[in-house]
Formats: sequence, structure tokens, C-alpha cells
Amino acid sequence: MSKENITIKDIARELGISPSTVSRALKDHPDISQATRDAVNELADRWNYRPNPIALSLKSGSSKTIGVIIPDVVHYFFSTVISGIEDVLYKRDYNMILCQSNELMEQEVKNIRTLLSSRVDGIMASVTKTTREFGHYRNIIDKNIPLVFFDRAAEELAADSVVIDDEMGAYKAVNHLLRMGKKRIIHLSGPPQLAIARNRRNGFLKAMKEYRLTPSDDDIIKCDDIETAEEIIPELLKRSPLPEAFFAVNDLTAAQTLMIIKRHGLRIPEDIAIVGFTNSQIATLTDPGLTSVDQKGYEMGQIAATLLLERIENPRKPMQNRVITSELVIRGSSSAR
Repeated sequence: MSKENITIKDIARELGISPSTVSRALKDHPDISQATRDAVNELADRWNYRPNPIALSLKSGSSKTIGVIIPDVVHYFFSTVISGIEDVLYKRDYNMILCQSNELMEQEVKNIRTLLSSRVDGIMASVTKTTREFGHYRNIIDKNIPLVFFDRAAEELAADSVVIDDEMGAYKAVNHLLRMGKKRIIHLSGPPQLAIARNRRNGFLKAMKEYRLTPSDDDIIKCDDIETAEEIIPELLKRSPLPEAFFAVNDLTAAQTLMIIKRHGLRIPEDIAIVGFTNSQIATLTDPGLTSVDQKGYEMGQIAATLLLERIENPRKPMQNRVITSELVIRGSSSAR
């Protein structure tokens, strides 16, 4: 007999007892004799029996499994979000299926199909940079499966969400640069279709306006990864007069910008200051350390998981859109202290 995909019926047949007796023995039911329980558990262990989670979910109406979709599993911010999610789910005896979209909408669509076929109780997701239509997410809602967005939300959809105060975080960052005497500030921005990118751009503009400064279109440049920074920053350093500061949409772009500036023989922050957004580990590893807006990923993960479990328990609960307060962490890239 093949020992793959062993079922309760296989164990019952081998021991000459009913499947219901096996089921109760595996659950340590007191009505089943200790000798029978021992025999069932010994054979189950020997044959490496594992309950079928889909069958269990069909029977109980709950899989006790949550699906999570992130754009990039190696990104420090998303790894901290996952930690926050896991801590909440673990305490409530839920499992997690983690999917990575790789910033591709097509992969995101496949992730959702996989999670739905796995009969998850709910889904948490952060949309990709390339997602411009949300029918696949609307399908989740139409199936009455709880959905919570974190960090990058689909504003067009009625779903719970938890985000950082992106506009205020960006405002704090740029206001700090302005108080340091930096006025020619360039914003390295994200994709305009993402709410987080638009909100951080708005925060940049708000701070500049308060100082009666009006950035040109050339001062807001789509640049949100290392490769693009390598192409764009050297060209920006040819400007006359030279930019006095960069505010980047994320830490990776900010850190790469810092390295390029140093490569050109310029001093940081005396010649050019830099501020990022995330407060990732890389912010403490650059020289000088990178000033950054703390995105509070762990807290975001905890809140997102809590919102989802509340939605599972109470589907009629009013929609919640939670906003976490950001914090500017000042380091040497913007202050010579």
C-alpha cells in the first residue's frame, strides 16, 4: 500500500475499526478506549498521516488559514509587516499562506486564484506597482471573503485598510530638510498610480509651499529603485546650481543616491542632504546613517491581521481605514550633528 495521501478510511481498514472510531481516537475522545487510541495514533504516526486541510475546512466552514500577498518578500518593510501579521495569527491559532507578486499584476492575479482555491478564511494584500485595475480584488469581495489592504490600498474598493500617514511623513521629512537650510530639493518619487506615491508627493509639495518655494516638474522625478537611481542621479548632479537635497520615496533609492553622490566626491550632508522613507536596516548601515521616515511595518502587520480577524468574526462590522502616525528618524545624511 502506498503511504502517500493516507486517509482515515485507510487506517480504519488496517485496524478493522470504523472511520468514525479512528476520527474520534485521533481527537483523543474519552469514549474510545486507551488501547484503541494508542493503536490509531501509532499507525497514524508510522504512516505519516496528515489531515486534509481542505476537507476539514469543508466540514467546519473554516480553514483557519489566512492568505497574505506582498510585492517583494526580501524588502525589509514587508518582512517586518509579515512578522507583525504572524505574531497575531499565531496567538489565534491561524496559519498563513504567503504569496509574492514580484510587483507584477499578472502574478498578483495568480496569487489570488491560488488563495481562493485553498479556501482561505481571509486575505491581506499590498497591491503591486503595476496594478491599474482591481477586478481580481473585487472578486474577493464579491465572494464575501474578508479582505484587508496594508500599505498600498486600492482606494476604489470598499475594504478595510491600514496605511502610514504618507503625506504627513513626507511633509516631516521635507520640512526637516528646509529647516536645515536646504531649498533646492528634488523628490525621487514612486509610480503615480500608487496612492502612497501621490501622498508622499503631496507632502513634499506642502512643505515646499510653506517656505514659498515652487518646485518645477523637473524637481519631481520617477525614481524608486536602485537601477533607475544609477541612471538618473549622475545626470541630476550635472545641474547648475547643484541640488541641495534629495527626498526619496524609499530607503533603497535613498541609499543608492547617497552612494552615487559620494562617488562624485561630494560631501553628505554639507553639499547634498538625503532623506529616505521606511527606516529600514540599510538606514543604519550607510555612511553617514540615513535619515528616514519610520514606516512602522511591524505595527502595520499587527493591525492588519487584527482587522482581518475581526472582519472574519463579524462580517457586518463597519469598514475601518486605519492610519498609523509616522516618525522621522534623523541621522547624519541630513544633519551634521
